[in-house]
Amino acid sequence: MINKKTIKTHMPVLFNFVKSQPQLLKLAQRVNAKLQHREYIKLNNNKKSYSDKETAYLLEKAKAAGFFDYAWYSNKQLRTFSCELEAFEDYLHKGNFSGVNPSPNFDTELYYKCNTDIYLQGEHALVHYLNHGQQEGRLSLPANQKWYPKAIESTADGEPTSLKLAMCFHVFYGEFIDYYCDALAKFTQPVDVFVSVASDELAKKAIHDFKACSKVNKVVVKVVPNRGRNFGPMLVEFASELQKYDLFCHMHSKKSLYSGRAQTQWADYLGEYLLNDQHVIKQVLNHFNDNPKSGIYYPTSFWMMPDWVNHWLKNKPAAQKFTKEWNIELKDDFLAYPAGGMFWARPEALKQLLNKEYNYDDFPGEPLPNDGSQLHALERMLGLLVEKNGYKQLFYYPKTGQFTHDTSYILAQYINTAEGLKNQLNNFEHISFDVFDTLVRREYHAPDYAKLLLGKALVESGIVSNAHEFVKSRNIAEFEVRKAKNFIGDVSIFETYSYLSEQLGWNSEQAHSYAEQEFAYDLHMILPKDEMVDIFNELILAGKQVTVASDTYYTKEQVALMLAKVGISVGFDLLVSSEIGKRKDDGQLWQHIKQSLPEGQSFIHVGDNAVADAQIPGDFGLQNLHILNPLDKWHAAGWDNPFSGSNELNEQHILKWGPLISSFGRFPFLGE
Repeated sequence: MINKKTIKTHMPVLFNFVKSQPQLLKLAQRVNAKLQHREYIKLNNNKKSYSDKETAYLLEKAKAAGFFDYAWYSNKQLRTFSCELEAFEDYLHKGNFSGVNPSPNFDTELYYKCNTDIYLQGEHALVHYLNHGQQEGRLSLPANQKWYPKAIESTADGEPTSLKLAMCFHVFYGEFIDYYCDALAKFTQPVDVFVSVASDELAKKAIHDFKACSKVNKVVVKVVPNRGRNFGPMLVEFASELQKYDLFCHMHSKKSLYSGRAQTQWADYLGEYLLNDQHVIKQVLNHFNDNPKSGIYYPTSFWMMPDWVNHWLKNKPAAQKFTKEWNIELKDDFLAYPAGGMFWARPEALKQLLNKEYNYDDFPGEPLPNDGSQLHALERMLGLLVEKNGYKQLFYYPKTGQFTHDTSYILAQYINTAEGLKNQLNNFEHISFDVFDTLVRREYHAPDYAKLLLGKALVESGIVSNAHEFVKSRNIAEFEVRKAKNFIGDVSIFETYSYLSEQLGWNSEQAHSYAEQEFAYDLHMILPKDEMVDIFNELILAGKQVTVASDTYYTKEQVALMLAKVGISVGFDLLVSSEIGKRKDDGQLWQHIKQSLPEGQSFIHVGDNAVADAQIPGDFGLQNLHILNPLDKWHAAGWDNPFSGSNELNEQHILKWGPLISSFGRFPFLGE
């Protein structure tokens, strides 16, 4: 196989061969440009600031290419700059981490998402494109605004009315103390600072540097154990003190260390719009002063986070402690919360959290999992607690410079078209698809309706006495079979009915027949997700390697029948958990898939389960594209789940609402 190292080593020989072949020559030139650029990266990957001369040169270059529009940028950012150069400097500073666009002709976010190596190297999107990307043939697209917030009336950015402010910082990296001090020096009013640090050395630096800051009145520094991440020290050490202030800001030092360098863009994004950008901060403080029912503020979720960042994922079980204590019901899977755990808040809006004594044993010890801990759950509960107490959440959307109470940003990344989805998937050599609610849908949406129909038929035959109780018994039987296997691998529908037959006194022929009947009811209700099926088949015709991977108790043959019914029959590999004994939701199937991928093959998985189809394959380093299942899309439209609580198997609701939800969710994105 010819790899990148081989091409680099043999470039002179290859060039002699291809120089007479126009298409190959063009390819070789692009590869050579990329190799030269990589050498440039090694020398300059920490460079983030520009001299006056460099800035002026880049401005003229960007203007000549139509990629910086002074009036357009000022209008989008809702601010007045003193001159064109100041506006361009603002974009150079923020474009590296905030996804703002410099003109209608260049989309910063899309350039990074199409060229993730540039993002990971910490390079500026537009600067890279002007200096290297255009020559390399990298894709550059016009600005595309997916989300239009319901903006609130603009708040003055003049000197804010004096509020009693507290800053609560948790510091693990010393350079963040420098950052915080520099930002506080710009404040127009004094603050008190509460700092938790990991060492005596950091404590000395914090005391010295914050006391030297002219805008800091009071400094309290605590050396704390490595327990509770950022929330533990805030609550154990400072909760009672923070309640004495009108507002407090909670921030912590955050880095992602991978790809050979510190990834600071997420921290830069949160720091900019929570502390550093005084144009924004003055508006925030004035808004809180003028709007006593606003309880918490933070910028919308970082734009390079996965689409599903605002999903509960594995965290609902860990949230039960808080839901019971605060009497909050968890309804939806997507929610608005300060992703990253940094925010401004009124203490009164979080009174149940703050008005309590804590010790470090109240929090889980390290190492913590990537998700699913008490602290991950607490982060997601903050917005719900604020709303429970009668306050509103306030957000800032950097792309338009607007403040809003509009929570629909949590689904903004799910706006797409069939053509857009097809273009995304065409960039990969190997595409994997989930089955249920990805390629196929159920006519009445409810997954257990086939079991209920079988139960009703068995009641009519005198085999069982109650259809709903039959469904419960059938599901318990499946659980017991899984338990007998120590929850390793998977079970088949026939294993479940074999166990059930022992409980209900059936013979083996009856058990097999009833299992087949349940499948037959389900098969009868299977419908295509038309656009997804079309894209699936087009990818096969285009010569892509296509795999179907499903966690299900149905057999491989049964799943194949369902797929054939919707028009999917040839040209793909089918992986079914009950057949191979490996599931997506425990990672075993993803490990199997990753090990089977040829070296260098580009791969992406498409599915509707935010954990099994997105988060977990991501943990294995596998690219994924999460889509909305019908009920997620139904929620996004603002409608309640008609199957919640005791209505989960209410047949009247299933027959009334099921077809509407199924049809509405046929295409798994918003913006049709």
